[in-house]
Amino acid sequence: MYILFFLISFVASVSGAICGIGGGVIIKPVLDSFGLLDVKTISFLSGCTVLAMSGYSFLISKIKKESLVDMRIGTPLAVGAAVGGILGKNFFQSLVKFFDQNKVGAIQAGILLAMTLGALLYTIYKDKIKTLSLSNFVVCFLVGLILGVTSSFLGIGGGPINLVVLFFFFSMDTKVAAQNSLYIILFSQITSLLNSMITSTVPDFSAFLLVLMIAGGILGGFCGRKVNKHLNNHKVDLLFMGLMIVIVLINIYNIYRFLVL
Repeated sequence: MYILFFLISFVASVSGAICGIGGGVIIKPVLDSFGLLDVKTISFLSGCTVLAMSGYSFLISKIKKESLVDMRIGTPLAVGAAVGGILGKNFFQSLVKFFDQNKVGAIQAGILLAMTLGALLYTIYKDKIKTLSLSNFVVCFLVGLILGVTSSFLGIGGGPINLVVLFFFFSMDTKVAAQNSLYIILFSQITSLLNSMITSTVPDFSAFLLVLMIAGGILGGFCGRKVNKHLNNHKVDLLFMGLMIVIVLINIYNIYRFLVL
């Protein structure tokens, strides 16, 4: 089991670092499909892995002066995501208290399925869609708030919705959006983790498993950064669309598993 968790964390983080989706959008549904741990634990472990990968990627890009983060736009988005991370985590904890975890898992899979399909369709037709160039602090904060709530509730870090929002509302190209997405994910996951610790809602799990997944996340972030340098925007888009198709299929299976099996 431990090898499986490490490999999933590593592969997801490589893809997440390249595309800017964080990796949680892969880790969460894939681990759900195996059914080895409950929904609450998987969401927490996925969030920690994504936090490690996004933190590593952001710090290294800053140290090496390779950062493409637009601080004027990215910071209010990140602050909004941080607040949203707390709200999303509290919403998730409330659902877990009142509903069976399988139903909560089905809800998460359904929302993620809809988001992923929307992101896939947008990416396919984005060259034909007129984009905006927002910069107002309050608007950026509110957009970040929505992203933070969604990502924290789903336990995915940021996922495809971050990229679509950055494409459409801020006219960013693929690689710039990827780095800004990881910056937003970093803030939302830090607050989500702190909220879990402060409210004593951290689930029980093997500490070794957490360390292993974090190691997979950081190693994946390292490899993903290396690969990203050799890919142009078109190839990153193709990888992103391929991942979205796989995630759609996994979430369809997860909805069936949570509600029927």
